[in-house]
Amino acid sequence: MASPKKQSTAPASPAALWKRLHGSQRLLLIAGPCVIESEELCVEVAGFLQKLCAKLDIEFIFKASYDKANRTSGQSFRGPGAAAGLAVLGRIRERFGVPVLTDVHTAEQAVAAAAVVDVLQIPAFLCRQTDLIEAAVRTGRIVNVKKGQFLSPAEMGQVVKKAAELGGDKLLVTERGTTFGYNNLVTDMRAIPIMKRFGWPVIFDATHSVQLPGGGGDKSAGQREFAPVLAKCALAAGADGLFIETHPDPDRALSDGPNMIPLAQMAQLLPALLKVRAAVR
Repeated sequence: MASPKKQSTAPASPAALWKRLHGSQRLLLIAGPCVIESEELCVEVAGFLQKLCAKLDIEFIFKASYDKANRTSGQSFRGPGAAAGLAVLGRIRERFGVPVLTDVHTAEQAVAAAAVVDVLQIPAFLCRQTDLIEAAVRTGRIVNVKKGQFLSPAEMGQVVKKAAELGGDKLLVTERGTTFGYNNLVTDMRAIPIMKRFGWPVIFDATHSVQLPGGGGDKSAGQREFAPVLAKCALAAGADGLFIETHPDPDRALSDGPNMIPLAQMAQLLPALLKVRAAVR
């Protein structure tokens, strides 16, 4: 793929970005590779998605993790680390003029990442960690809190209430499936309208919802063929946006390959998702 041209439009400030997102009639897409494998990978994915989303009038936030702190095996690839990873995300943000999102796992990481990224993401496993939530919301950045696999949709209300009481005024809430026995997740689409009652935009994580945690022995497995199906269902249920991990060659990805969508397929998938959204609305 040819190197994408640099974009001239800088990302909006946190307040301006939030004003644009909150109550927007456009579909919000948070998408990118699971982890920063290389800067070249991020450039390829961000460039492809930025052009596609501009064409389709989709609000696009690029995501990639600089550290996957909850890998199944201690030998699994975690990413380049905070310093190198945030530097990559900063260059992606500047080059393509798109907001960027990354996970944070500690209060110290939240403060450091906030100097570079537009959206801080609280991982599902950590959604009840008060100190982490407080540090993230106090940065003034948009905070995306993912629902823990161990929580019901209604229980997420206490997490959101906590974040708001600690100063969070720019929140996204993401559904990503619920533990269903061993090595499996199930998605209850009632979660979308239930969590919309909290008063914040609700995002549906289509690719982590088809993950099979620990299903590969020393790694997670997944069923990526069902991610488009669940994404359509979530939009029909009223989701405000989608979270989709994508990679040029998921079978060779260093993290979560089995549940990621091949990048080339996004050009057919996104228009189909927009049709479902338009029909419902």
